[in-house]
Amino acid sequence: MSFDLLLKGGILPDGATADIAIEKGRIAAVESNITADAAETIDVSGNLVSPPFIDPHFHMDATLSYGNPRINASGTLLEGISLWGELKPLQSEEEIEQRALSYCDWAASMGLLAIRSHVDTSDEDGLKGVRALLSVRDRVKDYITLQLVAFPQDGFYRSPTARDCTLKALDMGVDVVGGIPHFERTMADGRRSVTELCEIAAERGLRVDMHCDETDDPLSRHIEQLAYETQRLGLQGRVAGSHLTSMHSMDNYYVSKLLPLMAEAQVAAIPNPLINITLQGRHDTYPKRRGLTRVPEMLSYGIRVGFGQDCVLDPWYSLGTADMLDVAFMGLHVAQMTSPADMRRCYDMVTVESAAIMGLESYGLAKGCKADLVVLDAGSPVEAVRLRATRLLVVAGGRVIARHQPDETVLSIKGRPATVKRRV
Repeated sequence: MSFDLLLKGGILPDGATADIAIEKGRIAAVESNITADAAETIDVSGNLVSPPFIDPHFHMDATLSYGNPRINASGTLLEGISLWGELKPLQSEEEIEQRALSYCDWAASMGLLAIRSHVDTSDEDGLKGVRALLSVRDRVKDYITLQLVAFPQDGFYRSPTARDCTLKALDMGVDVVGGIPHFERTMADGRRSVTELCEIAAERGLRVDMHCDETDDPLSRHIEQLAYETQRLGLQGRVAGSHLTSMHSMDNYYVSKLLPLMAEAQVAAIPNPLINITLQGRHDTYPKRRGLTRVPEMLSYGIRVGFGQDCVLDPWYSLGTADMLDVAFMGLHVAQMTSPADMRRCYDMVTVESAAIMGLESYGLAKGCKADLVVLDAGSPVEAVRLRATRLLVVAGGRVIARHQPDETVLSIKGRPATVKRRV
């Protein structure tokens, strides 16, 4: 028997060592000492072989637009939204598509092979982004799964055109229903928007991913309504609340009620560590709130949590490299998840947990799974997070699409040559 690709001696995330054989875009075998021939055999001994990285929360219609038409001077969420409103009429559909394709190149090089991107559906200017990203979704489908969320950035009710444009975007083929209840004019409108958007999703058989309570206001509690509607409409396991930063400021008694409601409704949470700690707490002097939601507490209730990147070089964030290990690294620190088990869970939050939130099929390293994987210059998931390890190989659909060299620096210090390796 002959395979298309054979990876020899890789370390799996559970610590086992195995060869991985790939045939016709699928994993054909995961075993020790596979001796069959292959069109290409690669020795990956001592290196971590992982399923690909997953980003369950991103804004691809805005990415790589930093500085256009100006920079977010205050660094706040609200100025970012205002700046995005200035940018939308200035950019063309072609510009959005080209920026998104450039970002997808970055993502593929980093082993990030599935992305859920919100796309603005507030108005006709936003629908340029919908058309652009639908085209991108088709163009990258052989190596990146791009899942799109209809996101009325200016408020489902607050913007006079958002409702019609959101429905139009869903008719055009956008995958997931989104919303932003805390940005409506009133708390009551926010609750109503959660109800109607969930009803739309239930009627169409779609998933829900709602920007929810992305604020420092402890009285912003739309996640409660989202959990209720999930139960009422039978959407369990298909709903996520993104950001949830108000929970950082809520009193403990209310949270003790809220978390069991989320767990009962099987509502997932998508914090975005890099952005949440950058945008939140901007009105504080000291002590200054971190803003990241209560990740360890959610995990203790069995709530599924996936970390998202959210932004790269756009009106809200001036940094970023499409590296989900950066996201896990920051999340680990801010959530104070530093035990070995917790650090491993942070790795899972940018791989298997986020894949489950997105409902990805055939994801993983088992026989029969889609042959998407990444080989890292690390010996374990925890070491990969510590190092933000080099991706030695990225495989998509059974084909090697990226190759990198391991991290190694040769020094000469006072005439003493030395080789510095980051792995220990």
